[in-house]
Amino acid sequence: MCATRLLRASLLAALGVIPASEGFARPKATSARSAAPATVTVDYGIALAGIPIGTAQVSGQFESARYRMDVSARLTGLVGAVTGGMGSARASGLIAEGPQPSAFAISTKTSNSGIAVRMALARGNVTQSEVTPPLIDMGDRVPVTPANKRGIVDPASALMMPAVSRGDLTDQANCNRTIPVFDGATRFNVVLSYGETRTIEKPGYAGPVLVCNARYQAIAGHRPDRPGVKFMEDNRDMSVWLAPVEGTRVLLPVRISVRTTLGTNIIEATRWNRVGPQIVTARAEGQPSDPVVQATLVDQ
Repeated sequence: MCATRLLRASLLAALGVIPASEGFARPKATSARSAAPATVTVDYGIALAGIPIGTAQVSGQFESARYRMDVSARLTGLVGAVTGGMGSARASGLIAEGPQPSAFAISTKTSNSGIAVRMALARGNVTQSEVTPPLIDMGDRVPVTPANKRGIVDPASALMMPAVSRGDLTDQANCNRTIPVFDGATRFNVVLSYGETRTIEKPGYAGPVLVCNARYQAIAGHRPDRPGVKFMEDNRDMSVWLAPVEGTRVLLPVRISVRTTLGTNIIEATRWNRVGPQIVTARAEGQPSDPVVQATLVDQ
């Protein structure tokens, strides 16, 4: 696996090649109580086949019915020294039955290449997208249709999972969801199902987590004859552990595990920090969308 693919695989896993919520129906008009933002910042370590290869951070800000997710990842150690791999992403939008993104941007960079994606959306429907540099058309990609760009969630928004159950956040029903992800180039589903409930202890969080099994379903934009696509579609060794954010109706990943051809890629929380008051899941019709936000990278 080349450095760019390794970075993208780790960053996309951190961004939620495993997450988000199923209910993307148009929300009912409701009033939102005002509240100061609640912020959660989670630091992660990234390991491949048991070897530490990088770090990541996810910061979520929730204010009334709006959210913003900032994600960054960097390859470290020998891999980082050789590749210079790093990436960042940002998404923002509205919280209804599920995330309804209005803007998404991601940028990944290695010592010899880089990829940037920008999308503008309205209630989870893509209105504009740009991939730089453009993908090379090899003639074997499954075409992405306009229908594939409707009712989707971007990878960064997918990390924020509003509860689908009216019960406790650790209700096993919150594992059972299908996530329609579009990353600007490919459209795929991540199908989650309940595995078990565990208790963990991390700096900043101690308590129950949902362990959700995950499956990958390619929809469009992929090259179906590529070995990597077939490997992921047949992959039964993927999971995400979800922890509730205190005072909210939201869960975030504390552990993501994806088996790859080089070994299991694990992204696991090392520190959890939550500040601020309660999130209110509410939405009034007609609220304008956010502008496109460009993710930025800083050389280190």
